[in-house]
Amino acid sequence: METGDTTEDTGGDTGARVLAAALAHVPFDGWSAATLRAAAADAGVPPALARALYPRGGVDLALAFHRQGDVAMVAKLGNEDLGALRFRDRIARAVRIRLELADRELVRRGTTLFALPMHAGDGARALWGTADAIWTALGDTTRDFSWMTKRATLAGVQGATVLFWLGDDSPGNRATWDFLDRRIEDVMKIEKFKTKLRDNPLSKALLAGPLRAMNRMHMPKMPESPDDLPGRTRS
Repeated sequence: METGDTTEDTGGDTGARVLAAALAHVPFDGWSAATLRAAAADAGVPPALARALYPRGGVDLALAFHRQGDVAMVAKLGNEDLGALRFRDRIARAVRIRLELADRELVRRGTTLFALPMHAGDGARALWGTADAIWTALGDTTRDFSWMTKRATLAGVQGATVLFWLGDDSPGNRATWDFLDRRIEDVMKIEKFKTKLRDNPLSKALLAGPLRAMNRMHMPKMPESPDDLPGRTRS
């Protein structure tokens, strides 16, 4: 999980104040119920109201903070001139911005939380949300099966890069950015291989059935159904 340094308007200004107050406690108590209690006290918010805003305590706090980072990333990305960059470099830039906005210790605590089996699904959805935010910000308009494959692939790159970054002590995180470039290069090789398969008459015939099935899959009904992930099928 990556997090940013802005505050989300969760439940209005009250939720934002609780979330902001929680950040000082996360390095010591993690994303936990104890952090939520301490944050509510610091923000002058009744404990019952804080629990209503974040029903699952630390998990909901962590997810809200993760979404803040996505919002901050999209805002910063929108202020950059990416026109001269190759598309792969635009993606790399977005991932790099996401990490540059993050606090390493808060991310480490979040990664520990979402490594737990009962919260792994939440962590996967958070990564998927970041990948979706990146693709959407970069102008992706696909609605078919490729909508899912693009986000699944980028979520994998993002997750691997975050884990590498957590242990990176190189100057300026140089090793992390090199790692990111290698992962994106691997993805580009896969995309080139897929293109060759589609253009080859033999493989096209062999894959006709599976491709028809995949082409029935479409993006989820966002934002009306945010839990409809990773997508839906059309009969």
